[in-house]
Amino acid sequence: MTDNLNNDSYISLNALTKFKDEKGNYNFKADKEATKQYLENHIEPRMKKFVSLEEKLAYLVDNNYYDKKVLDLYTAKFIKEIFKLAYAQNFSFLNFMGAAKFYKAYALKTNDNKQVLERFEDRAVMNALFLADGNEELALNLVKDIISNRFQPATPTFLNAGRKRRGEYVSCYLLRVEDNMESISRAISTSLQLSKRGGGVALCLTNLRELGAPIKKMKNLSSGIIPVMKLLEDSFSYANQLGQRQGAGAVYLSAHHPQIMQFLDTKRENADEKVRIKSLSLGVVIPDITFELAKENKKMALFSPYDIKREYGKPMSDISITKEYQNILNNPCIKKTFISARKFFQTIAEVQFESGYPYIMYEDTVNRRNPQKKLGRIVMSNLCSEIAQVNTPSTYNKDLSFNKTGYDVCCNLGSLNIAAAMNSADKLGDLVSDSVQALNRVARSSDLDCAPSIEKGNKANRAIGLGAMNLHGFLATNHIYYDSPEAVEFTGIFFYTIAYHAFKESNKLAETYGAFKGFKDSSYASGDYFKKFIDEEVSPKTDKIKEIVAKYKLVIPTKEDWEELITKIKKTGIANANLLAVAPTGSISYLSSCTPSLQPVVAPVETRKEADLGRIYVPAYKINKDNYEYYEKGAYEVGPDAIIDITAAAQKYVDQSISLTLFVEDNATTRDLNKAYIYAFKKRCNSIYYVRIREKVLAGSENLTADECLIQNGAECQKCMI
Repeated sequence: MTDNLNNDSYISLNALTKFKDEKGNYNFKADKEATKQYLENHIEPRMKKFVSLEEKLAYLVDNNYYDKKVLDLYTAKFIKEIFKLAYAQNFSFLNFMGAAKFYKAYALKTNDNKQVLERFEDRAVMNALFLADGNEELALNLVKDIISNRFQPATPTFLNAGRKRRGEYVSCYLLRVEDNMESISRAISTSLQLSKRGGGVALCLTNLRELGAPIKKMKNLSSGIIPVMKLLEDSFSYANQLGQRQGAGAVYLSAHHPQIMQFLDTKRENADEKVRIKSLSLGVVIPDITFELAKENKKMALFSPYDIKREYGKPMSDISITKEYQNILNNPCIKKTFISARKFFQTIAEVQFESGYPYIMYEDTVNRRNPQKKLGRIVMSNLCSEIAQVNTPSTYNKDLSFNKTGYDVCCNLGSLNIAAAMNSADKLGDLVSDSVQALNRVARSSDLDCAPSIEKGNKANRAIGLGAMNLHGFLATNHIYYDSPEAVEFTGIFFYTIAYHAFKESNKLAETYGAFKGFKDSSYASGDYFKKFIDEEVSPKTDKIKEIVAKYKLVIPTKEDWEELITKIKKTGIANANLLAVAPTGSISYLSSCTPSLQPVVAPVETRKEADLGRIYVPAYKINKDNYEYYEKGAYEVGPDAIIDITAAAQKYVDQSISLTLFVEDNATTRDLNKAYIYAFKKRCNSIYYVRIREKVLAGSENLTADECLIQNGAECQKCMI
C-alpha cells in the first residue's frame, strides 16, 4: 500500500499545518481536513467491503487472518454486540499522523497488501476479545477503554492480538550472557528467535571476559566482547517479524568492565569499520562508586570478570561493585586497570553527542528499589531502559541444551493516556483494573518456549509494565507549563494514585491465580516496599493542582487506604512481581495522537519523516490558540532538569523504570551532559534513555534549524537533518 506523494492532496493539506496564516495563526484545521481526505480518498477505496459482520469474520477466519480460538471464547451474539458497541463510540483520529500510523503499521491487510481489512474499531475489538480471555464484561470495558484512547496496548500486543499469523504480544526481552561459548551461542540463537517474533532483545555482556584474558589458563587468548557485539548486530539485522518490525537489540556493560572504553568507542562516527557498531544499541550500568570517584577526581578501577568469577565464585554482574570496590581493589589475584573517572563520563557525553548512546542504568539506585533482592540483582535494562527486573544465570550442556535454567525477563506493556484517563478520573480505579487485567493476560498467554529462561522467568513473575503517556498534553490543555512546580506535583499525585490501584488489582488477581512465585521472599510480603506510600500524606499543595483534583474528581488514596491494602497484600500476595514501567510510547503515542510518555513535545508542530509518506507535520495534542503557549517551550527549551524533575516525581512510585530522554541544544557541552547525569542520579532516577541534540544546519549565511530552512527556502537543504 504505497502513497502517491505527487497527487494526494492530504499531504499538501497536512503541510499547511506547519505554516502560519496572514494573521499569524497556525492552520491546525488543515491537518483535520488532511485526515478526512486521507481516509475518504486513500483508505476507503481500498477497504474490502462485506455484506455483514458474519460474512467478514467468516472470510477473515477462513483465510487465516483471524484466530478462531479467540472468537470461540465468546458467543456469536456477544461478538455482534461488542462490534456494535465499538462502532457506536464514533471513533475519529485526532490528526493525520494517527490515521496514517494506524493504516500503515497496524491495520490488517490482504496478503498482496492491496486491500485493507480492518478499521481501528475492528483492531480494538480483537484486542479486547483477546485480552479479556472470555470475560464479557471486561471485553466491553476494554473496547471502550481502547477506542476512547484511555488505554493503549503496546505495539506487539495491539498489532498481533486476534491474528492467526502473528508475532508475540511481548515488547522486549532481557537475556543474561555468561562467560562461556555455550551461553554466547545460546544468546545469539535465542535473539534470532525472539527477533523473528517481533520483540527487541537486550543482553548483559558484563560477565564476558575481556580482550586478552586467559582461556583454559592460557594467557592473551580471549577475543573480548566486540566480536560478540558484531555477531549480535548481524543477527538483529537478519531477523524481523514478517517484515513488519525490524529486529532491534541492545547490549549493556558495567562501567567497571575492562573494555568499557572500547565498548563506547564502537559508536563513534570515525570508528574503524571492523569494530563500529551501527544499529545495535548500547547501555552502560553505572554504580554509585563511579560517581563518587568522579566527584573526588580519582582514577576508577576496571576489574577482570574472569578473575572476579574465580575469586568470588560468581559472575561480576552479581556483585555490588560499590560495596565490594575496596575489597576487589585490594585483592592481588584480580587484574585491574585504571582510567580517569571524569574522563569516563566525558567519553560517555562525547559519544552521546555523536550517536545518542549509551543508555545509562543507575545500578545501585535500581537495586535499592528491587523488591526481589533475595532472588538476585538487577543487572541490566531493556531496549528502551524502562524495565528493571532480576535476571539469574543459566548453565548449558555441550549441545546447548539447558543444564540449569535461570530467570530471564520479558516486558508485557501497555499505557494509559493521562488526559483521557483524567477525563474519567472518578473511575480511574476501574481503568487501572481493566488495564492490569489485560496485561496480566498478555503475561499468561505468550508462547515463549523458544527461550526457556525467559519462559521460566515469565511464569514465575508474571511481571507487567503499565505506563502512561500524554502528560504534556494534559498539562498544556489545562494551562500548566511543563517546567513548573505544578507539573511536578501533578505527576507525583497521578502515579501515587495509579500505583495504589495497580497493586489493588494485582492483589485481587492473586485470589484467582495465586501470588507470584517469589512473593514470600520479596519486600512486598514484609511490607518494606510500601513504606514510601505511607511515610507521607500525598495531597495537592498548590492552588492549581487543588483545582485540577476538584475539577476532575480525582480520588487520591489515603494513608489508611494504603494500610488496608498492605494488610491484604501481606495475606494474599500479588499476582505480578512488577506492575509499573513507563515506556517511550513512540509509535502508540502517534497512533493515539498524543504526546509521548512523560516527555515534553519537541515542538508545537513536530516534523516527522515517514517511509512512503515523506514529511508529515504532527500538531500537539488538541493544540489551539488558547493553549499554544503551553506547548511553545518544547523539550529543547525546557532542558534536561525539568524533564528529570518530572521523571523523578513519577519514579518515586513506579516499581520499575521510566524511559527518560534528555534533550539539549547544539551549543551544549560534555560538561552540561555530565551535570544532567549527576542531577538524574541525585534525583534517584533509575535510568536515562537517549540523549537528543538539536541539530542546526547552515543555510545561506544564517544558522537555521532544518524546519526553518524548509520554511525559508521552500525545499529541504541537502544538509538538513531531521
